[in-house]
Amino acid sequence: MKSHAQAVVIGGGVIGCSILYHLTKLGWSDVVMLERDELTSGSTWHAAANIHGLHDSTNISRIQHYTMNLYKELEQETGQGCGVFQPGSLYLAQTEAREHQLRLQEAKAKLYGMNFHEVSRAEAEQLHPLVNFDGIRCIMFEPDGGNVDPSGVTNAYATGARQRGAEIYRFTPVTATEQQPNGSWIVRTPKGDIHTEWVINAAGLWGREVAALAGLKLPLQPTEHQYFVTETIAEIDGMDRRLPSVADRDGEYYLRQEGKGLLVGAYERALKFWAENGTPPDFGHELFDDDLERIEENMMRAIERVPAVGEAGIKRVINGPMIWSPDSNVLFGPVPELKNYFCCNGIIPGFSQSGGMGLLAAEWIIQGETKYDMFAWDMARFGDWADAAFTKARVGDQYAHRFKIHFPNEERLAGRPVRTRPIFEKQKELGATFGLNYGWEHALYFDVDTVQALLRQTLPPVLEKPSVLETSTPVEC
Repeated sequence: MKSHAQAVVIGGGVIGCSILYHLTKLGWSDVVMLERDELTSGSTWHAAANIHGLHDSTNISRIQHYTMNLYKELEQETGQGCGVFQPGSLYLAQTEAREHQLRLQEAKAKLYGMNFHEVSRAEAEQLHPLVNFDGIRCIMFEPDGGNVDPSGVTNAYATGARQRGAEIYRFTPVTATEQQPNGSWIVRTPKGDIHTEWVINAAGLWGREVAALAGLKLPLQPTEHQYFVTETIAEIDGMDRRLPSVADRDGEYYLRQEGKGLLVGAYERALKFWAENGTPPDFGHELFDDDLERIEENMMRAIERVPAVGEAGIKRVINGPMIWSPDSNVLFGPVPELKNYFCCNGIIPGFSQSGGMGLLAAEWIIQGETKYDMFAWDMARFGDWADAAFTKARVGDQYAHRFKIHFPNEERLAGRPVRTRPIFEKQKELGATFGLNYGWEHALYFDVDTVQALLRQTLPPVLEKPSVLETSTPVEC
């Protein structure tokens, strides 16, 4: 085992392997990965591994587009299959609001140079004859959408990294990370210690535990997540092509072909948290007991849209953990309080983002900056104020409303208030609507009716100013 390296990546899931691969691709060959078990352990191996290009964030859309294009290149470069299927993805709108969202995404796709466009019902029925399109207002098609093989992608990244000089040590848990006076690190393992310039935490389900070794507390919380795969469906068995995936976000489920059946997954409202007090160190490739009753409502909506789902038997159920940040965005970048400690934790659509995330991490570490502004993922957006209670409340809200239509700068109420100033109660009494600013509640604006009523109660009539009191516009801070 090496005793020195330019960088040590902790965690052998798809993200850790991508970072390792991109470090070597940008010229660092003296790099090491440490994996406590086998590659893909934790969340990677059981992922549904859907891939799509569009995101509400412009720059995240760009890195997802990069990732989708990378997989076939990775196969050619390494000789390791990634199991890439790109039959396309259909996006359905049942409501006017969802239709507006999809049309906005279509307009943004033109800016990105991505293929995302509206299709007619007749075209959609040709693409996916098993879907009942009754009640659908708008249908968009992303030809490059699809899915990949989680194990294949992870091992392709690992193979590409090894080909450029990286070393990977499996069954090598990290027991300590100790910063030295000069800013470098000693990473301790049962197999020996490594002196390194950079430590990169890509430990997935164990991101909290690895961070704690460096004195960090990351706001992360795992949940259970379920999907099931049906038995063979005759109509699919008789086809000579692969069906596109279906994104019915108003129905709060996702659906794609798996083998000769269908895979259906859901983000249910009655979610279940896991490992609130820390991820077990001996957890690896285990799954939880099936609990399909929890996603029954989502399943019924999927069956209504694709009746073949209800007619086929269930072949297997996957119920495994995934780990979330309070806003479902990645905790990404150098830790402000430490030198040369890089985090990449709390990734949800890992197979849509793995390539771009690995590239940006390598750029940031080697070149000092990234080609895209990733402020939405900035590590510094949370502090010690984001405690366990806040994190759990926010994660629960994010999971249960995964497919809700979100808006820029929207204020979510879950987990609040966390920190308030002495004037908070008075502002609330005056009808303030609050926003969250690094844990602090701050007044965004005041309800004019509340202000008027309070002024009329407290001011003598002679002091009242109708021109002020009768205004219909909010009073801003």
